[in-house]
Amino acid sequence: MVKALPIDPYRVRKDFPIFEQEKTLVYLDSTATSQKPRQVIEAVERFYMSQNANVHRGIYGLSVEATEEYEKARRKVAEFINARSPREIVFVRNTTEALNLVAYSLGLNNLSPNSKIVLTMMEHHSNIVPWQLVARQKSLKLEFIPLTSDGYLDLSNLDNRLKDSSVLSFVHASNVLGTINDAKYLTKAAHEHGALAVVDAAQSVPHMPVDVQDIGCDFMAFSGHKMLGPTGVGVLYGRRELLEEMEPFMGGGEMIKEVYLDRSVWNEVPWKFEAGTPNIAGAVGLGAAVDYLKSIGLEKVRDYEHILTARALETLSELKHVKVYGPENPRHRCGLVAFNLGDVHPHDLASYLDGFGICVRAGHHCAMPTHTLLGLTATTRASFYLYNLPDEVDALADALKKASSFFKLT
Repeated sequence: MVKALPIDPYRVRKDFPIFEQEKTLVYLDSTATSQKPRQVIEAVERFYMSQNANVHRGIYGLSVEATEEYEKARRKVAEFINARSPREIVFVRNTTEALNLVAYSLGLNNLSPNSKIVLTMMEHHSNIVPWQLVARQKSLKLEFIPLTSDGYLDLSNLDNRLKDSSVLSFVHASNVLGTINDAKYLTKAAHEHGALAVVDAAQSVPHMPVDVQDIGCDFMAFSGHKMLGPTGVGVLYGRRELLEEMEPFMGGGEMIKEVYLDRSVWNEVPWKFEAGTPNIAGAVGLGAAVDYLKSIGLEKVRDYEHILTARALETLSELKHVKVYGPENPRHRCGLVAFNLGDVHPHDLASYLDGFGICVRAGHHCAMPTHTLLGLTATTRASFYLYNLPDEVDALADALKKASSFFKLT
């Protein structure tokens, strides 16, 4: 008897209009951005059609309704990650802006010169470059946790690296290696050394249950567009007491209570960090995406992606010329596989696969240091989500076999 899948991807796909195209579309690039279900698209359309007004500023009915929809989305997100309060949820454009907010607001105002920031060698550029910029201005020290040969963080010298540190900022799930790091353990280690813990959860929150209270982190960043929501909206979770202490990242309207020619008084959190008109429709769409994911169940999404990832690892490992990077155990991975096919450049391979309607990523995936450590200039990356089919993994493998012949690999 065939074991039932945790979710029915064929039913799920019916919610995604993009898969109704006549042409073949094997979308294996959800790590970059996810497709959008009809429920999210309709929520955004409904807002613009019948609820559009600026928020927090008008006392007329339409503005009040728009404000309620915007703040309802904040409440949904807070519940989704088990924040203590919606006041701990700051809406931003994306994970990148959230991490920049922390680096600048915390780094420029709350950290003393020569403070040590600890990062890892598997970080996305968004969790490296902001700290580099702030370090240059404040003379901060950057230190990096290395990797093991099989794609895990090398924690053998963690205590020494965290000694006298102020911040540990790390990725929850690598967008190259797929490695899922133990965020709770790393947060506890940071706190034991008096450091704050910042988590880049762009590749974890969309794909598995994430509980910020259980992890205990001080900040967490993630994007709406990677979790079925619109582009241009993201989330920074921060412990309220820390957000209260921090200076705002941007100045302007909405983030103030009072403005005088010589000084200003900031608004309460989280609005202190939301300068100007926000992406209201994007937040509403993100709220709809949260509703959708909750209706499926994140545990089921995680279990299903594990099945797809395990299938991909097994299938690709059997192919001649294919080299897969990252942990061999699929349970230690999020739903992605980065690989190379012989000496074929990933850009050429991705272009070839596109001829079969297969969409994969090619390049360094905004993680050049990781690739440099691996001795690579680029990789090809296939990533999976709740709407992918098991047969699509097989379609990728079949196309790679054809690619080996096309590129005359021997």
